[in-house]
Amino acid sequence: MPLANNDRSAAFYDEEIEEAYRRRPIPLLIKYKANIQTFFAATIPPLVTLALLLFVWQLLCMSPMSALPSPLRIWSEAKELIMHPFYEAGSQDIGLGWRVLISLKRVGVGFGLASVAGILLGAFVGQSQWATRGLDPIFQVLRTVPPLAWLPISLAAFRDSQPSAIFVIFITSIWPIIINTAVGIRNIPQDYRNVAAVLQLNHIEFFWKIMIPSAAPYIFTGLRIGVGLSWLAIVAAEMLTGGVGVGFFIWDAWNSSRLPDIFVALIYIGLTGFILDRFVAFIGNLATRGAQAN
Repeated sequence: MPLANNDRSAAFYDEEIEEAYRRRPIPLLIKYKANIQTFFAATIPPLVTLALLLFVWQLLCMSPMSALPSPLRIWSEAKELIMHPFYEAGSQDIGLGWRVLISLKRVGVGFGLASVAGILLGAFVGQSQWATRGLDPIFQVLRTVPPLAWLPISLAAFRDSQPSAIFVIFITSIWPIIINTAVGIRNIPQDYRNVAAVLQLNHIEFFWKIMIPSAAPYIFTGLRIGVGLSWLAIVAAEMLTGGVGVGFFIWDAWNSSRLPDIFVALIYIGLTGFILDRFVAFIGNLATRGAQAN
């Protein structure tokens, strides 16, 4: 039955209203409501927990007889250190920001070398049964050696604190990279190997096109563990080798009885370690497209 003129007008009017409703500007609060809720759900709980911890810490250490400084005392005595992380007043008198960057430079060299060597060794061990039987027991023994136990050997070998610290980072961080890479190589599906055999890929092509993409989630798991160990190792090594890194700053502050400065340095170390872990995880998500190691 054809629509009457009034019915057609009403239908067109309804369509115009719907079109205008669809085109109307949406408030930002409504448009990004889900993102805002996710942001607050991720940030509010740790902020509340941090506030409670600081409050309890202040109550426990507010007495003048307390051996440890309270948060308010740390702020009052180390305010300049907190507010000016990149000041320079001499070769040894620099801000914590510069000290962290100096330590990060050492970590970058040592961890970079460990990443390349660890991935290559891990691929070799994971691909060869003979290599696994011969090298895996040695790796399992060496990886349990504490980082600082390598320092006297590195100092004796290199006769200098800079390469010695880099060697300690290298030898500390390489083991999880080797082990995780080897596990990832062993878990390559047999179908991938069959395809590589059909395509007659040589060893280099098989390494870049099959092994690395398939084992990438495991490799980046090892890299995340390794970068955390690298940051731990450099702070410990700098306490003994000296220099201008953040580790030596903590040791020097202890010798000078500047406990508030030590707490500030610990915060810098923790935040830097967290950023390093998040950075490697971000690169890993991009490289593996969100795939996780099983």
